[in-house]
Amino acid sequence: MVKTIAVLCLITLFCAHSLAEEVVPTNSGDPSYAKIEPLVAAAINDGQMPGAVVVVANKSKILFARAFGHRQLEPVAEPMTLNTVFDLASITKPVATATSVMKLVQQGKIDVGAAVSSYLPEFSSHDKNKILVSDLLLHISGLVPDNALADYRNGPQQAWRRICELKPRSQRGERFAYSDVGFIVLGKLVQRISELPLDQFAKQEIFLPLGMEETSFNPGPQLSRRAAATEQRDGNWIKGEVHDPRAFLLGGVAGHAGLFSTAADLLRYSRALLAAAGESGSAILSNQTLETMIAPRDILRGTRTYGWDHRSPYSKNRGQSFSDQAFGHGGFTGTVLWIDPAKELVFIFLSTRLHPDGKGSVNDLAGELATLIAADN
Repeated sequence: MVKTIAVLCLITLFCAHSLAEEVVPTNSGDPSYAKIEPLVAAAINDGQMPGAVVVVANKSKILFARAFGHRQLEPVAEPMTLNTVFDLASITKPVATATSVMKLVQQGKIDVGAAVSSYLPEFSSHDKNKILVSDLLLHISGLVPDNALADYRNGPQQAWRRICELKPRSQRGERFAYSDVGFIVLGKLVQRISELPLDQFAKQEIFLPLGMEETSFNPGPQLSRRAAATEQRDGNWIKGEVHDPRAFLLGGVAGHAGLFSTAADLLRYSRALLAAAGESGSAILSNQTLETMIAPRDILRGTRTYGWDHRSPYSKNRGQSFSDQAFGHGGFTGTVLWIDPAKELVFIFLSTRLHPDGKGSVNDLAGELATLIAADN
């Protein structure tokens, strides 16, 4: 079975929208890359995911790029391709939301040390006026991870009122609690300050300047046709539609989830951040802004950065070999992105672990691959 997957389901070249670069074959002789194929194939055979895309690159060259298995098994099988469109789930938080916040910081329109309620006055009830923008970015605001799904069933305006009515479960800075609610608030902050919905601001200020033409919330029919399927909703397979139930009820655009993208577009984004790590900055962030964004900060249970993971209870998928400058994030659907400025290395792992039965698990695999890859770079 492993041999069949290797022969029939490995796609070796990016398609039309891809980067025009040579892809190093798996059997290039590099021992770390040679181990990727059997590890991924074994996870597919074990039912942890139907397929995956793995890309490793530096600032100028793709070092490894392969598509494994399938992006969909039900109702009909579709092979995985390197241009498959993925529901990024929580990778939305850093790539769309936190980067948008930092763009507004760079423009002098947001101060991460200011109270959220200074920008969103309606958020101030129940002592939430003490919560800072930085607290939301670091998940130390005291807000609950998620409020009731019922709070979202009557549309975005009612959902926002419910969030503003929430009582924190702890004082700001008292404990780390990974919070989708906090990033929904950040998405609202971007909208209020920029006077554009989060999806439009991110497209205008981040995605289009970088040529990320296949990255969006609510992808259209053309992108949805080659999207990886997740689970079922109301008897229909979710494909090109956000899996997260709260983001879905918010119309597909939310600060915590809803972004779709491809490996090629994520590489464009990652290289822009590697460029920003240099003195010249990048098309979207200056060196100073990026340094502010990715500086590790104490969260009482490890370290995180503004919007990114660093070394926290959620960083199992970073592996053991990245430098201390590395930052990254995972997504519930089976997506992982790590960027290491010191090693000038990008690791992209995109899977659809929830398809078809919702039981797959990929964090251990992603961490093992990251350890192999970063050890030899």
